Amino acid sequence: MDHFQIRNGELYAENVPLSRIADKVGTPVYVYSRATFERHARVFKEALSGLEKPPHLAFAVKSNPNLAVLKLLSREGYGADVVSGGELARALQAGMPARDIVFSGVGKTREELQAGLEAKIGQFNIESAEEGLELGRIAQSWDVVAPCALRVNPDVDAGTHDKISTGKADNKFGVPINRAGEIFDTLTKAPDCALNLRGIAVHIGSQLSDLSPLERAFEKLGSLLRDLRAAGHTITHVDLGGGLGVPYRKGEVTPSPAEYGEMVARITKGWDVTLMFEPGRVIAGNAGVLLTRVIRVKKGLNHPFVIVDAAMNDLARPALYGAWHDFDAVRPSGERMMANIVGPICETGDTFAMDREIDALASGDLAVFRTAGAYGATMASSYNSRGFVAEVMVDGSDYAVVADRILPGAIADAERVPDFLLS
Repeated sequence: MDHFQIRNGELYAENVPLSRIADKVGTPVYVYSRATFERHARVFKEALSGLEKPPHLAFAVKSNPNLAVLKLLSREGYGADVVSGGELARALQAGMPARDIVFSGVGKTREELQAGLEAKIGQFNIESAEEGLELGRIAQSWDVVAPCALRVNPDVDAGTHDKISTGKADNKFGVPINRAGEIFDTLTKAPDCALNLRGIAVHIGSQLSDLSPLERAFEKLGSLLRDLRAAGHTITHVDLGGGLGVPYRKGEVTPSPAEYGEMVARITKGWDVTLMFEPGRVIAGNAGVLLTRVIRVKKGLNHPFVIVDAAMNDLARPALYGAWHDFDAVRPSGERMMANIVGPICETGDTFAMDREIDALASGDLAVFRTAGAYGATMASSYNSRGFVAEVMVDGSDYAVVADRILPGAIADAERVPDFLLS
């Protein structure tokens, strides 16, 4: 459920008509619903209430790093799963306690490892023996101990798009699960290496529409847990990652958080660990829309082209993955049309949909791309010198701009012409 509903013939975000935001802030603009974020955060937390121990919940910052979003989720008891020094800084700036931050990612630099240690974060998810040795030696030189978990690759196909699948043998993430014992031995016995290798972690992909790949991965993790303990290693934490999908199309059904929680409780019974989770899309996806205005409708060979002022630099998922986003008029007339939905960028890839039945639209009309709260603004670029889209959060009958529109001129102001080109 979300809080974007038609009232009196117009689409509202909570109690605010989207036309008001378009008039005051301009388009394109991302619009988030506070009530939807809060509801999804609470539903996911409730779904895990049957676990043997209270879980650790860390919002996947990469899905939506807006400071207002992070502040809101921090108030709901969520920590942060970060994958860069920039995300770490954002989580801390938003007031998320360092102890609730998990630093994931396959390519942490030395400077990022040091930043995590300096902040005293709760856990590093290390992705190789080499990374573990580097982290441990930095920690030793600083006279501290780095809490960490080893991310393993269970060689499970998540059944999602190849570009967001992370748990197959040929993916770059983690270490092969059959080498985990060897790497635990290496890291726990290494001299001058101050690690508390307290756990194991897994994440097989994003936008999973079936629980069975997750179940297979978790079963493999349970076997590894038993083997590591039998070898004398102390395991107190297991990070099960994220990846739970959300419906992008009307009528689409994906596993509910309650179904996911039941599966997790069943598979992990008796593990005697603190389970950790990294939800992102399932919290943020349906909490946001991308509000856009029709520039013009152009006659096409088979169907007209509805050209909107949002583009692939604002919402990259359709161009990157062929992803579907429902597209609805803000003031639907009840009439329908077959159309191609495209943006103004000079790329054929700047296409949101082809041969799609949509609400009838004309030049100047407002429309939204739904389910844009995750992997929307965070993946934006300034391609074609278009600048960066604004972001707004709605709270009941109020709203606030939570990210300013960055105009092309501001981006150009950060560039320099060298002296040798001035003469």
